[in-house]
Amino acid sequence: MEKGIIKEKCQQVVEYVINSGYSRASVWRYQYGTRYILKNIHSNEIKSFTDIYRKYEEAESCKRKRSYMRGVIKAVEVFCLEGRYPDWTRNIPLIPTGSYHSLNDEYKAIIDCFIEIESKRKKQERTILREVSATSVFFLQLQNAGVERLAEATESDILSLFVSNDDTIIKGYSAKKKFTAVLKACIPNYPFCETILAYLPALKAKYKNIQYLTAEEIAKVKNALFCDSSELTLRDKAIGTIAVYMGLRSGDIAGLQISSIDWNNDTICIKQQKTGAPLTLPLSAVVGNAVWDYMELERPKSDSEYVFISARKPFKHLACTGSMYTVAQKIMKVANIRQNKGDRQGFHIFRHYFATTLLGNGIPRPLVSNLTGQIAPESLEPYLSADFVHLKKCAISIERFPVSREVFGR
Repeated sequence: MEKGIIKEKCQQVVEYVINSGYSRASVWRYQYGTRYILKNIHSNEIKSFTDIYRKYEEAESCKRKRSYMRGVIKAVEVFCLEGRYPDWTRNIPLIPTGSYHSLNDEYKAIIDCFIEIESKRKKQERTILREVSATSVFFLQLQNAGVERLAEATESDILSLFVSNDDTIIKGYSAKKKFTAVLKACIPNYPFCETILAYLPALKAKYKNIQYLTAEEIAKVKNALFCDSSELTLRDKAIGTIAVYMGLRSGDIAGLQISSIDWNNDTICIKQQKTGAPLTLPLSAVVGNAVWDYMELERPKSDSEYVFISARKPFKHLACTGSMYTVAQKIMKVANIRQNKGDRQGFHIFRHYFATTLLGNGIPRPLVSNLTGQIAPESLEPYLSADFVHLKKCAISIERFPVSREVFGR
């Protein structure tokens, strides 16, 4: 691409970010980044936009500045090649990351085979990515150890991925499960995968105690959500109210569209992001009022189809990971709960509260599954561990067993 065309494209990108309401700092970064691109685009050692970033990376020690420049260069590259203007969503990385991109053709072919097979079976994309990521790490370890082909791996090679020389567990049951999924799927195309499966160690699944919201904590959360003097915005309150009173996943809250709310019939109809299954829930007055207040009094004027959007231009809908987790943390901070290191945060703990409250009040399990959007009956099992009302009924008396007084103290 000629320098004159690239210069024109850079000017268009800068004009776009200025007119789209980007912050002064962001505009400056784009102005600086485009000047740097034009200065280096036709140097003899520069063959691509990635080379421009590599040159900048060698001269700049600040990690944050390198990150900003990487984003600007990628945005310009995308606009030059695809005509797509930058936005605040995550773009394809300028430099490919992850173990997969470091694998040789042999290992990449196995991964690609797995992706093709599982995609046809309509397995959730998120599940496939997790299994691919874990397996790519294992393959790269084998490759770095000199095992260029999986068929050449010995039992000792495979065991070394999970257990160290002093018998310390390096990778547990969860990682093994993901690796196993890839190997099993690829057996028809790569029969030696069955042999590799036989080499895997016998590892037991470990279950952590699930943290839950106590009655005192949920009272503080509700006080923060409905207190007029609270530091929370109307958007924070609406999101928190949905999480507490409807138990929706954070991804479903972030993806909630205006058309999903039927104000006349007091219902919310969504397609769950995790399962893809439709879900219709009653819209209670407490949730409806919170959402209405946000949309009428605080939500920026925007053509976005999503209910919850950013407070600044270009008014993109909230990300289901970072943005929603930040809102959950803010609610807990205002409520002054769960501020110790290791305390569970995020909206899933509100979903856990919603399900256990229903179970504790005697709501039948099939109905709880419907209200929480669970497809498989066993998906409710994790919530049963905190259903103390019914767990107490299962307790066995120890009156008939001799226990010395010292056990309980005087």
